[in-house]
Amino acid sequence: MHTTRRAALALTVAAPAIHAQGASIRIIVPFAPGGSTDAVARLVSVGLSQRLGGAVVVDNRPGAAGALGTEAVARAAPDGLTWLLTFDSHATLPALLPNLSFNLTRDLDPVMLIGGAPYVIAARPDKPFRNLTELVAAARARRDALSYGSTGNGTIGHLTMMLLQQRIGASMPHVAYRGGGLAVNDTVAGHVDMMIGSAALLAPHIAGGTLRAIAQFGPTRLPALAQVATAEESGFPGLQAEAWWGVFAPAGTPAAQVARMNTALRETLSEERVRHQMEQTQQARLALSDPEGLRVFLERQIETWGGVVRANNIRPD
Repeated sequence: MHTTRRAALALTVAAPAIHAQGASIRIIVPFAPGGSTDAVARLVSVGLSQRLGGAVVVDNRPGAAGALGTEAVARAAPDGLTWLLTFDSHATLPALLPNLSFNLTRDLDPVMLIGGAPYVIAARPDKPFRNLTELVAAARARRDALSYGSTGNGTIGHLTMMLLQQRIGASMPHVAYRGGGLAVNDTVAGHVDMMIGSAALLAPHIAGGTLRAIAQFGPTRLPALAQVATAEESGFPGLQAEAWWGVFAPAGTPAAQVARMNTALRETLSEERVRHQMEQTQQARLALSDPEGLRVFLERQIETWGGVVRANNIRPD
């Protein structure tokens, strides 16, 4: 039988199997409710339920920088009923937590890279620096004077600022917060000079005028930040950092089940309403990759950010 026909037959057989069991399909989010990963999971859950033929439940399992929820999926039965929807910090886990009881690449199978949104530096509009060039000049002129907040020690935002400081030869004190809301509040209040966070987190505050975007770290400018230069445009080639969302399955999940979930995700995220929400609310550039695309992407992320963690001996909060 032709390979395509075999795959199609496997998908057809697999679809009613889950429904017949009457079991819910769990999407484990390894973070607390309210963040962007939780929002993405809940946004796609209805479409997935319609396409997979059963209830889809979002199960929040926060703790240990995402490791607790991720371990739950790594240890789950590979039966197509348990999936992981996680965030960019996934790639830093092996370096941040070297004693992990699971292996990211051995114990989890990639399903889809959903997409990403650039990290952005933002400050109050009354700060004297308006772009990255002026920020760098201020940091060099007043070493250890300009502080910045992030959503936690060892997060991609924190690591990006570490790379920036190494490139400019100046240091800026870091204040690690336990959530984006807290970091935004203190930045608006002037308790820190600036913060770095995903475009999804900062876009409402930038649009509302309480914060001003200083730089963005995507490969190109976001439409919503068309007047804000990227770090590469500002003279820092190769300095890119994006928040991203990816879906994984327990290792050994049948390829037909993985393909079925990938298709259901692609169709759901291609719906006009869902795509609009991702692009406007999350400021995301959708990738909608195949499993191999996520595998290659993750390997590069682990190499890049793991190297920063180890070089600076960074540990989670």
